[in-house]
Amino acid sequence: MRIRIASAVTGVLAGLSLSTLACVPAPGVAAAPAPTAAEGPAAPVVIGHRGVPVEAPENTLASIDRAARLGTVWVENDVQRTKDGALIVMHDTTLDRTTDAKRRYPGRAPWKVGDFTLDEIEKLDAGSWYDSRFTGERVPTLDRYLRRVDDNHQKLLLEVKAPELYPGIERQIVAELRRSGWLDRRHIDEALVVQSFSAPSLKTLHKLRPDLKKGFLGAPKAADLPSYAAFADQINPDHTRITADWIDAAHALKGPHGRRLEVCAWTVDDEDKAVGLARMGVDGIITNAPHVIAAALDDDADDPSFLNDDRPGPDPADAPAGEDAPLDDAV
Repeated sequence: MRIRIASAVTGVLAGLSLSTLACVPAPGVAAAPAPTAAEGPAAPVVIGHRGVPVEAPENTLASIDRAARLGTVWVENDVQRTKDGALIVMHDTTLDRTTDAKRRYPGRAPWKVGDFTLDEIEKLDAGSWYDSRFTGERVPTLDRYLRRVDDNHQKLLLEVKAPELYPGIERQIVAELRRSGWLDRRHIDEALVVQSFSAPSLKTLHKLRPDLKKGFLGAPKAADLPSYAAFADQINPDHTRITADWIDAAHALKGPHGRRLEVCAWTVDDEDKAVGLARMGVDGIITNAPHVIAAALDDDADDPSFLNDDRPGPDPADAPAGEDAPLDDAV
């Protein structure tokens, strides 16, 4: 699946593949009052997908720094594990697309993350593929990434990437969050969501830290949503796979912390589509161009017709016809 690109961000996004969330406060934080029918839907939270990859190389410190300068509070990343057990931030399970691994290690195809040590990965250039201005940018460790998010006064949607490749990574992530100071009440209540395409991984996390806010990446059938609500606070689908009725079905349920399920849709780079999803009632929008989408939502919120508009969202014909969406390579 590839990004369908809004005109404002066409040039930079052409080579990116898709991905994913954090919507409203976690347990322990007072939520904003639910809007009345007269007030219309609340504006969704905008989440920078891998930072702001229309402006800087994805999943790098440069990307979240640029997101911070653009006013983006929530950023999303992907966490994997090296051969020697270090946690790093990287979307693909191979290194060749977003680093110079092919040049530096020519005989080690297919350049799987788990086949390289941290020392080897830290030698890679993770910026020049994007633009020469970013030459020398490195693949960040999770620890460095967490500290920079804190320094930037940002919040994090952390994806456990391909956990089936890294047995026990859930416990390791929890330990790293603890070491970095991210398991205090402020972070848990206000600044952190952990998501995955893997329901077993999320169930493991729920056993380890039931207080963590968690999101399932996918679009289960509406009839199956109650089983996900036992361990997930959010259901985060590909935006082309949902309808207003599906969103209503999710909102009718409560997650493990007694709050209604949230829906954060990905990856939305077209302003009109974002506005349509907001009017359908999604709680969050994940995008490669968070500044562009936030501006579009702000403009729409200033339009009086927002309160009673019947603008359609994604075509219901695109919604799942009784099976989970194939999302494995998306967020």
